[in-house]
Amino acid sequence: MTPTPSPLRIGLTGGIGSGKSTVAQLLQARGAAVIDADAIARNVTAAHGAAMPAITRTFGAEFITPDGALDRERMRAHVFSQPEAKQALEAIIHPLVSQETQQQAQAAISKGHRTLVFDVPLLVEAGERWRPQVDRILVVDCLEETQIQRVIARNGLSREAVQRIISAQASRVQKLTAADWVIYNDGISLDTLENQVNWLPIQAD
Repeated sequence: MTPTPSPLRIGLTGGIGSGKSTVAQLLQARGAAVIDADAIARNVTAAHGAAMPAITRTFGAEFITPDGALDRERMRAHVFSQPEAKQALEAIIHPLVSQETQQQAQAAISKGHRTLVFDVPLLVEAGERWRPQVDRILVVDCLEETQIQRVIARNGLSREAVQRIISAQASRVQKLTAADWVIYNDGISLDTLENQVNWLPIQAD
């Protein structure tokens, strides 16, 4: 009996406004199973989420919304100014995200998916935590000015607010250095973007 080949594991990342989510949808349309690490993190910090008891014990009730979820804006400001608080928060959230990520990956494999896409916005920033878990890192790239204009149009944020978010993320050079594959998503049509995705040598289901 021929053994079933291991699925191809792709780490998908890109800066805010790069079009990473659109690429994830196109990969999913090709048959890949997309596992959204950011969505998992939001779920564990939602009301009654698995991370909330430990977050409440560690940071206090002032970081919890009335419905029992993480107060994201307050926590974002807190960890931005205190690196040790960021480490403490990550120590709570990351193991839970990792556990759920692996469970979703196993479920996808059991359904026969031959390509797993781990959608991780801060994959490069995570350093060696993600690299051993994936076979290829796919970076969606565009100019910083394009990122700014897209996020202003999409989220209604000020230019300064978007620039602060970009500055807190890994630089474009750092992302490109980490990449095995790059999709350049700037000044192109959706059809052209889809063609780039279709050229990727993935095991379509």
